[in-house]
Amino acid sequence: MTGPTPLTLASIRQAPKAVLHDHLDGGLRPATVLELARDCGYDQLPATDAESLGRWFRDSANSGSLERYLETFDHTVAVMQTPEGLRRVARECALDLADDGVVYAEVRFAPEQHLEAGLTLDEVVEHTLAGFREGEALATEAGTPIRVTCLLTAMRHAARSREIAELSVRFRDRGVGGFDIAGAEAGYPPTRHLDAFEYLRSQHAHFTIHAGEAFGLPSIHEALAFCGCDRLGHGVRITDDITDSADGPRLGLVANYVRDMRIPLELCPSSNVQTGAVPSLEKHPFDVLARLRFRVTVNTDNRLMSDTSMSREMHKLAETFDYGWSDLERFTINAMKSAFIPFPDRLRIIDEVIKPGYAVLLG
Repeated sequence: MTGPTPLTLASIRQAPKAVLHDHLDGGLRPATVLELARDCGYDQLPATDAESLGRWFRDSANSGSLERYLETFDHTVAVMQTPEGLRRVARECALDLADDGVVYAEVRFAPEQHLEAGLTLDEVVEHTLAGFREGEALATEAGTPIRVTCLLTAMRHAARSREIAELSVRFRDRGVGGFDIAGAEAGYPPTRHLDAFEYLRSQHAHFTIHAGEAFGLPSIHEALAFCGCDRLGHGVRITDDITDSADGPRLGLVANYVRDMRIPLELCPSSNVQTGAVPSLEKHPFDVLARLRFRVTVNTDNRLMSDTSMSREMHKLAETFDYGWSDLERFTINAMKSAFIPFPDRLRIIDEVIKPGYAVLLG
């Protein structure tokens, strides 16, 4: 009987992975940004070669400010305004994730930000979904099958959330798994979009909310108590409701509820450090939350801005907190249990793909 495979970045790439929090406009290849910019006449890019452009995105995102981090998206969104641009970015997203060993991915984007060239909301979604399907087919041909589910995001500073919620329901049988709100948290509480969330609940639709990233516990409380979200996008500030005591960590009402109800936390370690949500990876509460048995999941957030991948995120966590294969398997199953697809589909991927894949690595 062989022992476990050594846990390295290369071997983690072989492990089946599931990502729930990945932004389409945050994962473009630098070379693709340059080519699409040339094709559509966008001349505002800060660099003219792929290596320099990739470095610019990474450095700009390392500012420690969520607002500055979000500014980098002006350039990626600008080149995703045409049918060709949307299809290519979605296709390459599926291929890049599959090449990294991701077997299930939920990729989100905000259709309202892709209307500048005259496309309708429905057309934006149609072209993006077509790109995902093309990517899935090519990945299967390459021997790295992946299932991609799309989430539609509304911008929390705008006023189109009900419209985007209806759009997500309209496309839910065609590859859209749910709804999300994103953007700067401070000053834009999730309760501004109650109409959208009430509509989604009336339609038995899935939704997640960016909460507890740049803003604290009130954002999480509103997302759960008033909006009724299924998952928390980031949710890292749930630790504001966990205090140390002589008997160990003491959970407040909100933290207890999140743990008791198995509300998934879409944690994005590298991104959280970049935006200043946590001071360093070593001080990231991922391990505290994992040991307290919250339903933690590992996510990329924005692969271009964070210069990362699912394998890199897992490798960083494993090195920082001394995780082994069984830990990474648990985090992956946590994500798959929490996916916005039917229960039999979740179970099939867990039983037929994830568990056998980790069994090989565990030896």
